Amino acid sequence: MSTAPSSTTLAYLGPEGTFTEAATRAMPGVDHLTPVPHSSVAAALAAVRGGAASAAVVPFENSVEGSVNATLDDLLRGERLQIMAEVLVPVEFSLMTSAGASLADVTRIITHPVAEAQCRRWLAEHLPGVPVVMASSTAAAAAIVAGVDDDPSTVPSTAEAGSVDAAIAAPVAADHYGLPTLATSIGENADAVTRFVLVTQPGRPAAPTGADKTTFVTYLRADRPGALLELLEQCATRGVNLTRIHSRPVGDVGVGVGPYCFVLDAEGHIEDARLGEALMGLHRVSAQVTYFGSYPRADGVIPPVNDGTSNDDFHEAAQWLTSLRRPPDH
Repeated sequence: MSTAPSSTTLAYLGPEGTFTEAATRAMPGVDHLTPVPHSSVAAALAAVRGGAASAAVVPFENSVEGSVNATLDDLLRGERLQIMAEVLVPVEFSLMTSAGASLADVTRIITHPVAEAQCRRWLAEHLPGVPVVMASSTAAAAAIVAGVDDDPSTVPSTAEAGSVDAAIAAPVAADHYGLPTLATSIGENADAVTRFVLVTQPGRPAAPTGADKTTFVTYLRADRPGALLELLEQCATRGVNLTRIHSRPVGDVGVGVGPYCFVLDAEGHIEDARLGEALMGLHRVSAQVTYFGSYPRADGVIPPVNDGTSNDDFHEAAQWLTSLRRPPDH
């Protein structure tokens, strides 16, 4: 059972020097909170559920690698939380090492799995065959190389102390831990960004801005032909544009693969008639719908509204139906 949240603490995926820390600085509406790093996404979200933090900033999606499954799975399987805001943080990676080392001296690299995936091409070209081990974050990797990491939970079991001599991390980590940089901009996509979300205990969403996004999860009632199409039609017929669909295993079956749920991002706000009616339709035809929140889009884009799907259009249609059901007395 959650307790009253702290009014002064903002949990985030630490340690210091991560992209998540940069996201906390850019996140709207959290200036009054004190950022506190946590060793994992699960720990940051647990702080919110337990009342030790008012909110948490966690990675949600990367433009190269897609959804951050650690965040999705925790939100799906834990006590319900709500997304209140989002920011987009440009992703840039550098290779850093201890003082005096050169590229030729690198024998083992440590980084976060998402960073490794985005730097594979550069590594294959410049450091072919050099093994890469994983840490809980890019900043934790830099701290381990710098020899200042004091949290055993950030060190992977495959990385013995002193066995790594280079890290792939954000440029800010090199400054933070005093590590020389051997190479910069080693990611494969110069336009890569990571989407971070602000998560709180459930509450009233911010008022609609016209440039909003809504995230929700829907579960199939039965595994049969056309079941997913039936869910998607609830949005399509009401003019709701889905910007992302991501499937995740439910994880509560004893054997076999599946069943799956679907995490969706939609343009619009729950206060918009078209989106509200789509959610009601999904509630009717699916096994379960979990609302994750409506919040301003980080890019500020106001999407077009198709003819017949504005709030006024839905209101007029409702009045027309009422007039048929209860015609005025003559």
